[in-house]
Amino acid sequence: MSSNDGHVKTSTEGGIATITFHHPKSNSLPGHVLRGMAQAIGDAGKRSDVRVIILRSEGDKAFCAGASFDELVAIDNKEKGLEFFSGFAHVINAIRKAPVLVIGRIHSHCVGGGVGLACAVDIAYAHESASARLSELAVGIGPFVVGPAVERKVGTGTFGLLSATPAMRRSAAWCEQRGMYAEVFTTVEDLDARIDAHAKELAAYSPEAMAELKNVMWSGTEHWDNLLTERAAISGRLVLSDHTRNAIAKFKAATAEK
Repeated sequence: MSSNDGHVKTSTEGGIATITFHHPKSNSLPGHVLRGMAQAIGDAGKRSDVRVIILRSEGDKAFCAGASFDELVAIDNKEKGLEFFSGFAHVINAIRKAPVLVIGRIHSHCVGGGVGLACAVDIAYAHESASARLSELAVGIGPFVVGPAVERKVGTGTFGLLSATPAMRRSAAWCEQRGMYAEVFTTVEDLDARIDAHAKELAAYSPEAMAELKNVMWSGTEHWDNLLTERAAISGRLVLSDHTRNAIAKFKAATAEK
């Protein structure tokens, strides 16, 4: 799947499927990129020659800036809102259902839905610049769809703190201390070397054992198909509010001035 407005690409070698997403606006996530990611993860998980998945983004700036503001402002009814935010649900559920471990390469800062991706992957390795900020409350929405993934990874207290401080960027070291990141590296070279070594190690293990491990790791999330859809409906309703529309407009104007 490819587009001038972002793309998702998959490459496979030695049992390792690398899924890379990109969008020119800080790797933000419009609907077609979300759909492409969910499809790519689902397809890779079904392949008998894939033993592990690496999820990464292109470029050297943001890992992921979250939801595309251009698409948020274009939502004009609850149905479209549900459809858009369900895109995040589909990606998280694709990671959850894949019978292989998904490693996240968090090379730089993540915001909003990007934090959700960093928490949804089974193991996240990060660069020291990979700060995290759950920004949704600042624009009148709330991290409802990604919330279960974040809470599962870092706990209810930390999830609540991240949600209630939407203007604050938490450092990569802070995130590592709370379990969001497995390990933080001072150079991209060291980050990539660790991911490469761990992916190759996992690719050599029994696929049956890995699939069972994945089931155990995600035990208790079997209801997430329904839960995340319900959460998407909440965001889809709130995004229609005047408060949210004004907040997004102000943010876009401030960004354009920089």
